[in-house]
Amino acid sequence: MTVRVPNGSLIHIASGYGSVKTMSAVTNASPAVATLETSHGVIVSDILEVTSGWSRLTDKIVRVSAVATNDVTLEGYSTTLTSIYPPGNGVGTVREITGWTQLTQILQSGSNGGEQQFLEYQFLEGDAQKRIPTFKNAAGLTFSVGDDDTLAGYILAAAANDDRLQRAVRITLPSGALLFYNAYISLNKTPSLTVNELMAVEVTLSLLNEPVRYAS
Repeated sequence: MTVRVPNGSLIHIASGYGSVKTMSAVTNASPAVATLETSHGVIVSDILEVTSGWSRLTDKIVRVSAVATNDVTLEGYSTTLTSIYPPGNGVGTVREITGWTQLTQILQSGSNGGEQQFLEYQFLEGDAQKRIPTFKNAAGLTFSVGDDDTLAGYILAAAANDDRLQRAVRITLPSGALLFYNAYISLNKTPSLTVNELMAVEVTLSLLNEPVRYAS
């Protein structure tokens, strides 16, 4: 059993993207292998945003672990369960993330949503209810950030708030583990004004899919 504290974690927001590349096929494998267009330029360790016909894969942020001509391996991502990943339906596009900007001066963080919902039922002849998991509520992360509108992270969050374009987010834990999210970013530009406390603004991430996690 291992427990950790998050002290020292770093939050980065994607600040640059490459051009969109066609993804003409994705294998049902572990890890999945995507076939990209000719001259795609993707190399090992690149971070990609994926848009796919598979709802579990689309909007995920994944890392490339191998490249063989036009075949690109999506590190650690399994698509073997064909009931979720129907063969032939995973085609779409990818784009490389080319730059990151750190969100600094984070005072507090929190998560919300993501709760599992259930269908509860009971048969007439039964004396107890049963339940089936259905969907999960929309999920998000919030960060209370020390108010400074000259910081690069603040400026990028403000731009994301205004243009409403989804952006990748990378969380680097003290252990070196990486969490990748894709999210819409909102910024409440009105700072808190509490006596004897630091002025802070709130950055909210509205998550588009579950995170992808790597050990390092």
